[in-house]
Amino acid sequence: MQLITHLPGRTPLVLDSPHSGTTYPADFAYACDLSTLRSAEDTHVEKLYDFAPALGVHWIEAHFPRSYLDANRDTTEIDVTLFDTPWPEPVATDPKVLSKVRLGKGLIWRTTDDGVEIYQRKLTVAEVQARIAQCWQPYHAAVAQAIEAAHRQHGYSLHINCHSMPAVASSNATEFPGEEHADFVVGDREGTTASTALSRLMCEHLSGLGYSVAYNHPYKGVELVRRYGDPAQQRHSIQLEINRKLYMNEQTFAMTAGFEPLKASLRSLVERLLKTDPRTFQVL
Repeated sequence: MQLITHLPGRTPLVLDSPHSGTTYPADFAYACDLSTLRSAEDTHVEKLYDFAPALGVHWIEAHFPRSYLDANRDTTEIDVTLFDTPWPEPVATDPKVLSKVRLGKGLIWRTTDDGVEIYQRKLTVAEVQARIAQCWQPYHAAVAQAIEAAHRQHGYSLHINCHSMPAVASSNATEFPGEEHADFVVGDREGTTASTALSRLMCEHLSGLGYSVAYNHPYKGVELVRRYGDPAQQRHSIQLEINRKLYMNEQTFAMTAGFEPLKASLRSLVERLLKTDPRTFQVL
């Protein structure tokens, strides 16, 4: 079973999609309805960017589902109530991190975005350690390798962490349940993971195409930008959220007529980034 795709590129741009996986491993043994569980997926995000490798962009994609293991969380973001025996590894203590874990949204999800319990059993330490070894570790290794290769070749790297979001925030998804989302959310953890000028460029480009764009609200970016973004070293990481209403039916998961126009807009954004040197912001 292929759990990760890693396509090396030749440009400074690295794209990764950690949440669009639809391959549900046999050992998942979830108890809730599959259609409910599938609402956690960033469905079709990998298709929206399938033009990128041909442009020389580095591409990393998870095939395992987010609800099985969330590659955008640190391995310490563990809900210890999930296990039948004590978890032997370090556990996060940061209150902000713990608030997500309590919502059921740690490394291993306990509930769906609507608060539905995923399991009717306790998990074993061994099975979660296996998920980390088979999913989290190789995914992060691929992202780190791509960013390092891009930076080594060009002197800088541009990493876009690709996501989608529901049109309206669910009860257990964010700290703002019921909020209607903008078309796009650009997140750089308040300028700590990327140049704010680069983030503004992305916001302005998308706004110029007619989309509504929010900056760092309600999504600032999580582990994959926090871990790999270091703007002082010309390693820029930005989380980009796309509103699913733009391209899919959230109930049936089917793509809509908006898919191709959105894809064209994303291609124009990627082409703009490929022409942007964040060290000078001159067009290449």
